[in-house]
Amino acid sequence: MIQLYGYFQSSAAYRARIALNLKELDYELVAIHLTKDGGHQFTEAYTKLNPQQLVPAIIDGDVTLTQSMAIMEYLEEAYPGHPILPADPAGRARVRSLSQIVACDIHPLNNLRVRKYIVEDFGLTQDHGQTWQEHWINKGFAAYEKMVAGGAAFSHGDTPTMADICLIPQMFNARRINMDISAYPNLLRIEEACNALPAFERAHPTNQPDAG
Repeated sequence: MIQLYGYFQSSAAYRARIALNLKELDYELVAIHLTKDGGHQFTEAYTKLNPQQLVPAIIDGDVTLTQSMAIMEYLEEAYPGHPILPADPAGRARVRSLSQIVACDIHPLNNLRVRKYIVEDFGLTQDHGQTWQEHWINKGFAAYEKMVAGGAAFSHGDTPTMADICLIPQMFNARRINMDISAYPNLLRIEEACNALPAFERAHPTNQPDAG
């Protein structure tokens, strides 16, 4: 069985959970608490598994992988049933483009270690940290909103793809910091369609065993 190392509030781990659920793959969750006891990601055992000291990581037999995007690409190729990428090259490229708005341009600037660094090491206030997060989320969401203006049920067509897997955790993060996202009706429509699916519901941070 696949082992998924993650943290309930990590948006990258959230992506991996959604992908595994959409693929209908059985997996065991191994909780890596990112803030308790100084952060369990820094333990010797986990650092050996993932030298970056980040989540998620997966073990699938003799395969160990880190980085959520690489994990999703691996799952798509190793377990082609219930695809999360379109069949046509142009569609696959478009989905990857949308995915990277979140995974490459929003998330890296707003994850836990970056937020701690700009507040603790640069002496900025928590309000400055909030402004920083909202700025980069808005930049990415504004572009994504225009790119999905066609009215399809999901980000690309009528079934969820890797793009939706990236978008929904970022929507959760925006809500978690009480950010106003009313300016993005297309994203809200896609969010509603995704969260109505069991694969997304089961992956939601509040439904994880380490959420308590």
